[in-house]
Order: sequence, then C-alpha cells, then structure tokens
Amino acid sequence: MGWYVTGLVAGLALLVVGLFPQEVVGWFDGNDGGRDGAPLAAESESPREAPGAEPALRPTLAEPFRGSPAAHWADGAAGITVPSAKATGWMDPAQVERALRQSRDFMVATGLDSRVLRGERPTKAIALLNPHQEDVQEYLRTALSSTAPAPETNPLLLFSRFRPEQTRLVGDVVKTRGRLTYREGKRGAVEVTADVTFVYPVTPAGNGGRDAEVVRTIVRRTIVMSWDDPAEVITEPGTMSLISHAVDMTNGGCSAPTGYFVPPFGTAKEQPADEAHQIDPYDRSKPIDTGNGTTATGSDCATATRS
Repeated sequence: MGWYVTGLVAGLALLVVGLFPQEVVGWFDGNDGGRDGAPLAAESESPREAPGAEPALRPTLAEPFRGSPAAHWADGAAGITVPSAKATGWMDPAQVERALRQSRDFMVATGLDSRVLRGERPTKAIALLNPHQEDVQEYLRTALSSTAPAPETNPLLLFSRFRPEQTRLVGDVVKTRGRLTYREGKRGAVEVTADVTFVYPVTPAGNGGRDAEVVRTIVRRTIVMSWDDPAEVITEPGTMSLISHAVDMTNGGCSAPTGYFVPPFGTAKEQPADEAHQIDPYDRSKPIDTGNGTTATGSDCATATRS
C-alpha cells in the first residue's frame, strides 16, 4: 500500500502520496525498437482514460523511453500546457499571463532544473515563493538542511532530487505531460493549479558500460498556487503562496525518506507484486490516489503496472 503523509503549510493541508513499487509489472526482455507514432498533442484538459499499452521493451541507455508512453510525450517544459490568459480576480490579462508563465517556471525549477536534480539548492524555485508565508519558509529551512528528513519535511514533497554519487540521468531529456488551469481564488487572488507528470530515466552512477541498467522514476505533482492581491495579502512582487500540493512517486524508493529519490536498481524483480494494490503511473485520467487517508507505518508499497 502507499505511504500517506499529511501536514500543514500555512494552515492549509499538505498531502503526499508515496508510491514506491516493490516490483514493476510488465518489464520483459524483447526485441529492440519501439512503437512508431507521432508525438501526442498537448494536454489541454484531463484525459478520459490511461494511455494505451506499449510494447513490453526494457529501456536502454540509447533508448531510455523505449516501451513507455512517455516516448510520445514532449521534452521538458514543452510538455506543460499553459492556457490563454483572461482577466481574473485582481489581475488583468497581462498580469494573468505573467502569473501563468511564472507558475510554469516554478514547475520547471522544481522538476527540471539540472542543478536541483543533482541535489543542489533550488534557488530559482525559492525565489518564486512568498517570503512572508512563514510555514513554507520553515519547511524550506528544515527540508533543505536535514540529512535525515521526517516525512513532513522531505524535500521530495516539492523538489525532484537524486544523489549524484548514486544516480545519474540518462541523457539530458526529461519527458513531461501536464497542464495549468486557473480560477479566481480567495480575496480576488488568481489561483493556478499545475498537474504535471515527469519521467526521469536514470542509471547507476559510474561507468556501467553500454548494458547498464536503466530505470524510469515517474513523478506526478499537483501544486496549487495563489497569486495574491498585495492589497489583501502581505506578499512580494513576482511571488506566490502555496495552497496545497500532492505527489505520486514511482521507482523513487521504498523506505524511510532520505531527501532523494532512490531508484530500485537491481531489485525491481526481487520483490513480490501486490495484486490487490496496483497503480498505473501514466494514468492521468484520475486524481492522485490518496487511498483511504490513513498513514502507513510499515514499508508496504504499491505495485506499478508499468514503468
């Protein structure tokens, strides 16, 4: 079963779902190659169903997205769809356009910045956060300084990070699929919701040769941001407040938090599959699975049907 952690950020619920599969179902050896097909159109609304099955081919250093629906996704920031801007709340269209652009910048800074992925300080992301939102600032101070974070102060709640001495990205492409939506929030704020899935192909650090193992760590994040009216909320220009966020992690680790993703190199086939609790990390037709809201105390993990 998944790990469920609840906490508070500035008095608002913070929810994370950790889905670290003990075994990835559907990894089989096969012939080289992948399914031909044009890239998918940008995601402008919630899909109605999960993407279709791909040939059961394992990823390689040369083809890290082989056998994955992500092979047809866009690269990096291009996979995050931004809607057209209209006057909303306290903002005119130009201000909304800027808020949307900066919201996407935040998703890029937390999930695509190469320095952050190597475990460095997420300076660009922090610069977009309201410095007066004290609970968030306290989370940042604790999460980014602790060598043994608690579940509620795990930096992975907001930032994608790997230990460079243990894990390296395969190539320089991270596949993404997702979108931004917005509406008027409290006190006339512009409330932006980002729902984005990131697919990171990784391999053990060091020179493993051309046949080195490749694992895909899949992370889906839903983050709700409030671009507040400075006449109503203490804030700074170009910064926003966090309302809530949730994250699914597949192939990111299945033990106490370390502050970094821990891909299951060499162990994916050694763990029994949980037939009763299976998750498709590519299925964006459903909201992030929060289960029954309980907190797991053991090391149980959901089983990903594919990776």
